[in-house]
Amino acid sequence: MNTNDHAGPPFHQPGPNVPVSADEAAVHADEFDGMAASVGSALLGKAEVVRLALVALLAQGHLLLEDVPGTGKTTLARAVASSVDGVWRRVQFTPDLLPSDVTGVTVFNQATREFEFHPGPVFANVVIADEINRASPKTQSALLEVMEEGAVTVDGVRHPVPAPFLVVATQNPVEMSGTYRLPEAQLDRFLMRLTVGYADPVAELAIIRGDRLTSPDSLPACTDAERMDRVRRAARRVHVDDSVYEYVLRVARATREHPALSVGLSTRATVAMAHAARTLALTSGRPYATPEDVKTLAQPVWAHRLVLSPESSVGGRTGTDVLAEILEATPAPRPGRPGATAVS
Repeated sequence: MNTNDHAGPPFHQPGPNVPVSADEAAVHADEFDGMAASVGSALLGKAEVVRLALVALLAQGHLLLEDVPGTGKTTLARAVASSVDGVWRRVQFTPDLLPSDVTGVTVFNQATREFEFHPGPVFANVVIADEINRASPKTQSALLEVMEEGAVTVDGVRHPVPAPFLVVATQNPVEMSGTYRLPEAQLDRFLMRLTVGYADPVAELAIIRGDRLTSPDSLPACTDAERMDRVRRAARRVHVDDSVYEYVLRVARATREHPALSVGLSTRATVAMAHAARTLALTSGRPYATPEDVKTLAQPVWAHRLVLSPESSVGGRTGTDVLAEILEATPAPRPGRPGATAVS
């Protein structure tokens, strides 16, 4: 793949009601593999994390990267931002950061005798919110409106941000000193939460030596707004059998009834899963989604949206643990091509 070539695929974009073909899915998968290889050159040994991060990017969903310092969260965020042919900005979140430092501010111009809006760093295609949970809850909440609606309201005036608009946020574990827990309403705005983790010994040795590492800022743009929109529209045409939709719903209802959870998955979470599963299937070269797509995406798409009961929190359980139990106990449809509805 030529990563600098933003020309469309060699076929006409079909209408919204035409199922995606195997050939069309294969073209998108080839483009996606090129993107993953490019971004992966900046983060060695993390191919699966890179692929999931790019699925979130192409699904035009916001991404939260959580791990201890020094594991490559910011490197991945910068690499993902560089892969988009657009404007990206980085905001270093600190305890003294104000909401206006993120969204922008209205100031009075003495020369024109009028108030002017000075846009903040959120007015970009990709915004890196670095160490987002080191800022106060008030500043964190400044991102809520723009993440959901693609616009900010300052002094009663609504200002749309550029499209596409994506937030790639990093955070340290909430148990670390100087961090604030993200509110549940904001966590629900993130399509995925990923953990980078430590590199394997071979990759870490290469990193220590400085072998084969590419600076994330020097990566060529692999996609643009037009291409992302084309992937998004193609993903809508990926076939999802009713049995897969019903499987998503059964898991969601199980989280709402589980005694270890005080808040289960919302309808937004089920819709997000369906969209992410279609995008994962398309970028894997398949014109149909499978139960395995849902299982692959369950932890990154759903675990951060669950709220434990007070008793479970004291007992040391996590949303990841509870979700794993629910997935184990919930029968999934048998894998197969479109039309397979049998349940195991």
